[in-house]
Amino acid sequence: MNTLSYGLLSLLSKDSRTGYELMQHIQPFWPAKHSQIYPLLAQLEQKGYVEFVHVVQSDKPDKKVYSLTEAGLKALQEWIGLPTDPPVTRDEFALKIYCIGLVNKEEALKMLVERASYYKGKKERFMESFEKVKGQSEKPLEELEFHDPMFANYVLVKKAMLKVDADLHWCEWMRSKLKT
Repeated sequence: MNTLSYGLLSLLSKDSRTGYELMQHIQPFWPAKHSQIYPLLAQLEQKGYVEFVHVVQSDKPDKKVYSLTEAGLKALQEWIGLPTDPPVTRDEFALKIYCIGLVNKEEALKMLVERASYYKGKKERFMESFEKVKGQSEKPLEELEFHDPMFANYVLVKKAMLKVDADLHWCEWMRSKLKT
């Protein structure tokens, strides 16, 4: 089983979902396409880790709604205890920054303004997610405990917000370096 397979099991541990919903929900963690997800779902079903029910729809094609089985939950719990690989970084922007001295300052500043704008958009989306988690939680977020169903959502949105804040701060710092 690959990491994406465990990612699908992770999402199904929270709620039953269609393949399309799994593709949408995995995006913050893993950029997967349906060409990857649907074959994996078939493999997971063959191994007995997931099961599905057909949902008949009158105005659309029928859909499969997948759920985690006990065997899938056990496999997921075992995987969580295994060592985690280092994160894979593929950052085209960082490569461009590496040789930024090859362009004029105006072009470099434009790149940084565009990237900061991108990060501001991400921050807005993360803030919306944060508010959604806040609205779904029965307790103040800071009081959520480890086993609370909303705990994982809270800490992951918080991580994303802190990371985008750091990226925005770096863009501002870099712009100040170019203005001197």
